[in-house]
Amino acid sequence: MAVLTTTEIMDLIPNRYPILYMDYVDEMVPGESLIATKNVTINEQFFQGHFPGNPVMPGVLIIESLAQAASILILSSPQFVGKTAYMTGIDNAKFKRMVKPGDVLKLHVEFGNLRENMGTVNVKAMVDGKLATSAELMFVVSPEEKSADNAKSETEK
Repeated sequence: MAVLTTTEIMDLIPNRYPILYMDYVDEMVPGESLIATKNVTINEQFFQGHFPGNPVMPGVLIIESLAQAASILILSSPQFVGKTAYMTGIDNAKFKRMVKPGDVLKLHVEFGNLRENMGTVNVKAMVDGKLATSAELMFVVSPEEKSADNAKSETEK
């Protein structure tokens, strides 16, 4: 059973289709770790051009999936509820395995360092229990509260 559904995820982060790369959160220990799921289907827009006849999820979108999962973990911390997290850097990104249609991408996030409104998270994407991608992401959390209008997509207004 999901800890957070897609609708609940959209209450926390501003990403929407076609740039929402997470289906649900499986497990979460606020302030510590999170595991989320992205079901990769042939219907993803990026497969139209990456690559015809040999569809592969672009590595940058795997990192984006991990960053979105990290945002959920960060914004579930009491001091950051109602704010917006931004990725400010990527270190030690490694791409070990291609992600293809039909794969279930498990997004693992663990808090690294935290100093005031900045910090790091350690992330990895797994497919069938095997490492696909890993990295350390840096982030900053905006000091402003997220407004209700900013949290809604144009189609929801």
